Amino acid sequence: MLTILGFTMIATFLVLIMMKKMSPIAALVLIPALFCVFVGKGAHLGDYVIEGVGTLAPTAAMLMFAIVYFGVMIDVGLFDPIVRGILKFCKADPLRIVVGTALLAAIVSLDGDGSTTFMITVSAMYPLYKRLKMSLVVMTGVAATANGVMNTLPWGGPTARAATALKLDAGDIFVPMIPALAVGLVAVIALSYVLGLRERKRLGVLSLNEVLDEEKQLVDEPETETVLVGAGAAAGGPGDGKVRMTKTTGGAGSGTDASDGDEEEDDVRLQGLDPNRPTLRPKLYWFNALLTATLLAAMIMELLPIPVLFVLAAALALTVNFPHIPDQKARLAAHADNVLNVSGMVFAAAVFTGVLQGTGMVDSMAKWLVDGIPDGMGPHMALVTGVLSLPLTYFMSNDGFYFGVLPVLAEAGAAHGVSPLEIARASLVGQPLHMSSPLVPAVYVLVGMAKVEFGDHTKFVVKWAALTSLVVLGAGILFGII
Repeated sequence: MLTILGFTMIATFLVLIMMKKMSPIAALVLIPALFCVFVGKGAHLGDYVIEGVGTLAPTAAMLMFAIVYFGVMIDVGLFDPIVRGILKFCKADPLRIVVGTALLAAIVSLDGDGSTTFMITVSAMYPLYKRLKMSLVVMTGVAATANGVMNTLPWGGPTARAATALKLDAGDIFVPMIPALAVGLVAVIALSYVLGLRERKRLGVLSLNEVLDEEKQLVDEPETETVLVGAGAAAGGPGDGKVRMTKTTGGAGSGTDASDGDEEEDDVRLQGLDPNRPTLRPKLYWFNALLTATLLAAMIMELLPIPVLFVLAAALALTVNFPHIPDQKARLAAHADNVLNVSGMVFAAAVFTGVLQGTGMVDSMAKWLVDGIPDGMGPHMALVTGVLSLPLTYFMSNDGFYFGVLPVLAEAGAAHGVSPLEIARASLVGQPLHMSSPLVPAVYVLVGMAKVEFGDHTKFVVKWAALTSLVVLGAGILFGII
């Protein structure tokens, strides 16, 4: 009964948010509360929620101060050179922009923190997607999938959990997996290429006026146009300080000005890249760069808990860059919306995970899946583990899967002569899908900053992330790693 209720609760949640019948926060709170009553443990709901909140509180604190820190770094211009580099590569070609999104997300993922990756990626790419009217779910989907592949780094979490749960060395798990993960990363780049082609076909081939210097490419300048070139020739009018987009819809010379109305024009302006914004601190650029590098190094070396590092870094960044208290309050207010949305999602997710764990639904679901493995599959437990890692890491937290389910799978594999190392490596292949799980706090940073509905993101990304996971699994088998 617990197994059925557990799967029903998860299915109900996913269906309601994808159909936009409930907001994610409301669904994360009300649906598990209702099912807790169905299980007959409504009297213990408070205990489950408090336990869940206690578990996720450090994560919520980390995200709150991480958003403040990176928000301040964006305000003061630390990432402007990265944006310039990405823009120089992407120009205004939708295909290049989507590929650039995947590359940027993969590179930034080297720090091992999904929230950091998403904040930097969205901050750099969001203005381009908005300016060219590209699909924002393409951006979130590609970023989440790329980060999922890179999340297998030893300091990213899953590999360390697998090593701890099975008492293995993290290096012995990760290093042999590098070829398969590299194939997975190539698959993400290929996916971004295909999605970019689709966006190019939908929007056309765009190009920026190359006469302007690099700085002027970042912002709206007089005589700057973005022209959408189709089958015929399209010409834009004189520059008026706004970005104009002209789309060829018919024969030669026919086009429609897509910039009618001040509201629409303002929507495509690159406000966040204004080189004259008052929050810029060019004289403190190297201080901020050193502070960020030190923060990332301290995270990787685990000198202090990550929430503590971000609390200290955010306080220092605010104090040095904005020494006047009114300015500090203004920066905090500017990022309060993101902080509230993300922290609210995390605490709402604490209700969901608390009920899943407290009522025993997670354990019952995992036991049912493991018990359902045919005896004849024993010698192929690595393959079974890889396949199971997709749904289990999506519907469960990494802690629940790696510390609760993986030891059982490893024990079943050992009985048939399958090495625990193979089981551990196979358990990593579900991470591209896991990074879009409603139980992963970082995904709310991604969709929140990108202004994308979580349901829309889920509908778009699940199939592509699952395919990427299967590519990694197939590569692992082909290379004899799994």
